Amino acid sequence: MTLTDTPRAPGDVLVHLRRARDHADRCYAQPLTLDELASVACMSKYHFLRLFKATYGMTPMEHVSQRRIERAQDLLRATNLTVTEVCFAVGFSSLGSFSSRFRALVGQSASDFQRRYAEGAPHIPGCFIFMWGLAERERSEANIAIAEKSGSTSSS
Repeated sequence: MTLTDTPRAPGDVLVHLRRARDHADRCYAQPLTLDELASVACMSKYHFLRLFKATYGMTPMEHVSQRRIERAQDLLRATNLTVTEVCFAVGFSSLGSFSSRFRALVGQSASDFQRRYAEGAPHIPGCFIFMWGLAERERSEANIAIAEKSGSTSSS
């Protein structure tokens, strides 16, 4: 099977898949489910799962996990947060699953990765990261409340 033979979603469906992928990219730190992402894409979860995997080469939850690990790498490089704090900040609910997924994607443990970047530029204090996250969450919740109150839905 060549690259051109790889099954992909029809063009009119790509918009829906992108909407769900963008939602996952924005909300990676929140608990996300296949049902929620399929709902954002306006598809049944099994149809969404098949089309997402065919289009992007990974399942929606693998995509979310990859996005979380990418964000964890950023935090481990630039902040003074512990590995455990980073694990929970990016949306993992278990240090064990975070550690095994980090090693599988990055090729080394999170603590080794962090140690590699320990010397160099000063780190951002973790309290700033958490305060910024809370402010972003409050702003997002306020925007959702305004949209629900006015009866409109977000189309971005």
